Amino acid sequence: MKLVVQVKLLPDAATAEALRETLKLCNRAAGHASRRAHATGVTGKTALQRLVYGELKAMGLSAQPAIHCVRKVAGAYATLAQNLKAGNYGPPGSRRRARVENAPVRFRKDAAQPFDDRSLSWRIQERTVSIWTVRGRLKDLAFACSAEQAAMLAAYRRGESDLVWRGGCFYLYATCEVPPAEQYVPDGFTGVDLGIANIATTSDGTVHCGKHINQVRHRNRRLRRRLQGKGTKSAKRLLRHLSGREARFAADTNHRISKQIVTEAQRTTRGIALEDLGGIRARVRLRKPQRVTLHAWSFAQLGAFIAYKAERAGVPVVHVDPRHTSQGCSACGHIDKNNRPDQATFRCTSCGFAEHADVNAARNIAARGAAGWAVSHAADDAA
Repeated sequence: MKLVVQVKLLPDAATAEALRETLKLCNRAAGHASRRAHATGVTGKTALQRLVYGELKAMGLSAQPAIHCVRKVAGAYATLAQNLKAGNYGPPGSRRRARVENAPVRFRKDAAQPFDDRSLSWRIQERTVSIWTVRGRLKDLAFACSAEQAAMLAAYRRGESDLVWRGGCFYLYATCEVPPAEQYVPDGFTGVDLGIANIATTSDGTVHCGKHINQVRHRNRRLRRRLQGKGTKSAKRLLRHLSGREARFAADTNHRISKQIVTEAQRTTRGIALEDLGGIRARVRLRKPQRVTLHAWSFAQLGAFIAYKAERAGVPVVHVDPRHTSQGCSACGHIDKNNRPDQATFRCTSCGFAEHADVNAARNIAARGAAGWAVSHAADDAA
């Protein structure tokens, strides 16, 4: 499995200026290659490299940075093609789609730039790197990381690392290929119901409330609306300062929740059953005031965090069909929309069983996870 280790660079003023100039030149070169690709229709990595390699070298790039700029552009156009194919920019003929198709891919002047081991070398014990810049090779550039991150870099770092400028600081994002832990045979499953009012509810009855994160989102939304309405330089400066804060807050919340869920499953040697919520935003129809809340809901991120943490810990994870998990009775199996008189309450109209609605749904998910695991492994044993 691939994990990304983020370390913070500690450059002095001259070194920081060299890194800024390097990012600026690399992204100017990427912009040039993108315009050439758009004009000629050549977007493949090899063909585009033949077309623009000499031009990028003439702009002041060395061989490896020039090649990586070409790869970055080719990757951007491949991603664009996939998004167009998936209809993420609207149907053919729509104004938004036409605007995207008729303009070259653009790169910010401080966008991330990949470096391979020829242009970036690590000395992990000394906590320094050597990196190519437009001002020559910079050696003994210090970085900060934890002991756990250093151990992971030393043992598992593979491939390229990205130089990133974010929040006034430089970072290196290094990819590590970590072998997953051996998966154990689960003694039952913990069901996890994902929601908006409650971010996650387990079949054990643990409820991770979403009230605080929703309050933060509503407050940030009101603040952004006021600042955008002002339109002054100071308002725009504050908007830039606030950019990404909500996403980081949500990611931190999801990390903490997913860690608790995986740790508890590992402690009790159980597996984790999750709902397969792919495409829910396209399926669900809500009133206009509720749409913003749905589209800000980071259930996919939470599910991904649970999955990769479980893989590292050897905890089995299964995804189940979410249909009727909130309307079905976990005691007798009776399904009826009238079983849910309100958002938080479940009361079975057949057997009278009553429970918190999300806990009841999580128990249904756990039961489906156990059944799905038994069926799949019975088929594997028979084969």
